[in-house]
Amino acid sequence: MHRRDFLKYLAALGLVTGVGRRLVLPEEVWAMAPDQTPEALLAKAQDTNYAHLVGDAVQALGGMKKFVNPGEVVVVKPNMAWDRTPEMGANAHPVVVRKVVELCLEAGAKQVKVLDHSCDDARKAYSASGIKAAVEAIKDHRAVVEFVDDRRFVELTVEKAKALKKWYFYKDILEADRFINIPVAKQHAESRLTMCLKNMMGAIGGWRGRIHVGLHQNIADMNLLLRPDLHILDATRILLRNGPKGGDVKDVEVKNLLFAGTDPVALDATGAGLFGLKPEDLGYIVKSHQAGRGEMDLSKIKVV
Repeated sequence: MHRRDFLKYLAALGLVTGVGRRLVLPEEVWAMAPDQTPEALLAKAQDTNYAHLVGDAVQALGGMKKFVNPGEVVVVKPNMAWDRTPEMGANAHPVVVRKVVELCLEAGAKQVKVLDHSCDDARKAYSASGIKAAVEAIKDHRAVVEFVDDRRFVELTVEKAKALKKWYFYKDILEADRFINIPVAKQHAESRLTMCLKNMMGAIGGWRGRIHVGLHQNIADMNLLLRPDLHILDATRILLRNGPKGGDVKDVEVKNLLFAGTDPVALDATGAGLFGLKPEDLGYIVKSHQAGRGEMDLSKIKVV
């Protein structure tokens, strides 16, 4: 059962309705959840034209129409958590985000919502990142940049989690037909790196400082429920030091790279190499692999 069908099943049971309700996922629901590791197929593209970069990577996977159907509502969640300009490497690049939104619209999406639960003030982060202006410049009423509404987090109890057994998840993401994740590859002071798996921090609410206690297991646990249909790992510029916020262009290395795929573990395992690390050096990669969320063995990951 794919993410979309799984969430529709929850909705049919009345488990994804009502803001502020505590939602419980019973064991029989988890029995229907996908346990099979996603195909470890990644696309890699390199180009100084970042719009072409996105187009080439997505096309290598079969095109956006493989992921988005006409009439669907899509949530695009880039990393735009920080009051930092694009050259600082703290957020996803605005050109990358804009192109992903454009491809969704070309595939016939009814609406594309771009949002993130930012760490810095959302108005400043959305603006400084350049993402808000880039999406609005498309001038299509179907593409909207939304600020996260704290009232729209719903509490879920997830029995399969080892540590994060109950937390708050964003209702708009749960109810979307499609969910696309756009992290930026960068160093992180506590998790060592942040890429696809950790970018799900921007899809949860509550006291997120608490998540950093037992961080690696918590990241793995939140990814049991949060299952994007497509991940676009932005490595156009990677932040080598002082992450996740950065603040000095001297800490940034321009790579002009982008990876795309459906397996967040394989993407993060591959991305670790950009920083001279192995997949097993990152606890959340190991724990997510053990939880069945993807492949971390580089020899079993096909890159096209």
